[in-house]
Amino acid sequence: MVDTAAGHGAQGLDEEAVVARLRAAGCVFAEDEARLLLEAAVGSELEVLVARRASGEPLEQVLGWAAFDGLRLVVEPGVFVPRRRTELLVRLADAALAAVPGPRSAPGRGQVPLGGTTASGTAPVVVELCCGVGAVSAALLRRRPRLDVVAADLDPVAVRCARRNLGERATVVGGDLFAELPARLRGRVDVLIANAPYVPTAAIATMPPEARLHEPVLALDGGADGLDLHRRIAAGAAAWLSPTGTLVIETSEAQAEGTAALFAAADLVTAVERDEDLDATAVSATCLPA
Repeated sequence: MVDTAAGHGAQGLDEEAVVARLRAAGCVFAEDEARLLLEAAVGSELEVLVARRASGEPLEQVLGWAAFDGLRLVVEPGVFVPRRRTELLVRLADAALAAVPGPRSAPGRGQVPLGGTTASGTAPVVVELCCGVGAVSAALLRRRPRLDVVAADLDPVAVRCARRNLGERATVVGGDLFAELPARLRGRVDVLIANAPYVPTAAIATMPPEARLHEPVLALDGGADGLDLHRRIAAGAAAWLSPTGTLVIETSEAQAEGTAALFAAADLVTAVERDEDLDATAVSATCLPA
């Protein structure tokens, strides 16, 4: 039961008043959001939280957390908010991990396996590019704690959030795509995950204000056709994947054919995956048989 007395703040806002303000601001799920804001508010914070949400700031940034695949993930203001559709990447990556052959050889002398829960070199290697707050990595580690996980993002706010969400279970690096990945992972990555930006530059102006005004353009802008980052990932992926490795990358339904063609041109075997319930599209790619 929500202690509304603690959440009214100096202005005496109650749930009905919060709902009314959120509705007036155009929030479709005003009742649900009001309850979450009341639960989150401490003392006189409620007025500030409601004002931030009514101004168009994403609810997740206001609350400080986002729900993703059964987890609550730390989300700071100005960072890309994980979407439910990206849970398709989790499912595809988890299926690929289930098929990873074993046993794996241990690391060489002086090498330390990446990932806080990994005790030997037998753990499958997972790399998440454009990781944002580390949502996919966190979801995979919940399913499979013994993974060697490296997550990378160019946005320092995202890197900070990912480190908070993943803790010692993974290594989080700040850098552009493959640039800061440990060199010893070349040719050893079992699952490579990417939720790289794929919104065409001209389409950003048509996005909801929550995204275009409160999330970094860096996390949205995919270039003229939305596939600039996909081209760069396709060009570098094969050098990092193990001979039996799998890449999974989010895309849009309209761009799926173009994304798949980029990875096919890089000598990878591709398949388009679609989930209507999540309104999600992804491309999976594997190395050609030797």
